[in-house]
Amino acid sequence: MTNYRDSGVDIDAGNEAVRRIRGLARSTFTRGVLSEIGSFGGLFKLDSERYRSPVLVSSADGVGTKLKLAFLTGRHDSVGADLVNHCVNDILVQGAEPLFFLDYLATGRLSPAVAEEVVAGVARACRENGCALIGGETAEMPGFYADGEYDIAGFIVGVVEESRIIDGRAIVPGDALIGLPSAGLHTNGYSLARRVFFDLAGWRVDSFVNELGTTVGDALLAPHLSYLPAVRPLLQESLAKGMAHITGGGITENLPRILPEGCGAQIDVTSWERPAVFRVLQTRGRISDDEMFRAFNMGIGLILACASSNADRVVALLQQSGTLRPRRIGSIVRGDRTVQYL
Repeated sequence: MTNYRDSGVDIDAGNEAVRRIRGLARSTFTRGVLSEIGSFGGLFKLDSERYRSPVLVSSADGVGTKLKLAFLTGRHDSVGADLVNHCVNDILVQGAEPLFFLDYLATGRLSPAVAEEVVAGVARACRENGCALIGGETAEMPGFYADGEYDIAGFIVGVVEESRIIDGRAIVPGDALIGLPSAGLHTNGYSLARRVFFDLAGWRVDSFVNELGTTVGDALLAPHLSYLPAVRPLLQESLAKGMAHITGGGITENLPRILPEGCGAQIDVTSWERPAVFRVLQTRGRISDDEMFRAFNMGIGLILACASSNADRVVALLQQSGTLRPRRIGSIVRGDRTVQYL
């Protein structure tokens, strides 16, 4: 007799993974959650008394080949948190607070222990961001993924009052640009980073590199930060005219996404100190400045545009979280939606 397990799909392992995950997800539930894990769909009730004209904001993303570092190191808890924080930032830049999250984990052969570790990171970040993990999918697809490998994706829904949507339309020449630091590569540029560190430099994940001050694995697994705690006070005072999450494409490609017609940006690259990982990447890989600023965030994970007269107030509010050191990194100028580096 042939069964599904002989084909590579273990239904019992899937059930065990769900059993392990259920408690993690339930620990993130907020007042709006109306369903349990295991339902065909997740139910969430919006607090209608809190908003006059609520607008839902959604996004979906992954963590790219950063997952290769998780496979090489055997550390699977941080990439789940990276996924959540990336998605939180993507809707934050439009002024939205997260409501709920769904995750998707696909693998060739399901390991309930690894799935639990990944989702534990998802759940931890959801709790930290006040976001409920209300559902997801765990797919076992033998022959599609190499043994020991998986892919994850996240789907987030948040809400913003219509009158408080941040879309960059109010940005004008003379406005200030404030940068919030990143913790490292966050979740982009890993294909190039792996080529430089592993192929060109010949390092392993456990290689300690003096210039980095840590191992390659630790440097590349540095967490993708959530900027919600720092930015939340600005949302309450409507001080941000536009915000850009600096992900794939770097500052060069992401900052222009929020600029209105007739506006460009000037960035003073000497206004912040780049983390060691970027300096080592550029030196070891012999990478040009232009390529570095398109491939990596270069130490700036989020850029905020505000009136120049409000810049000091914005910096002060951003510093209230106590974990980040914001700084003025440039200004808006007349231009054609491009970035000039000074």
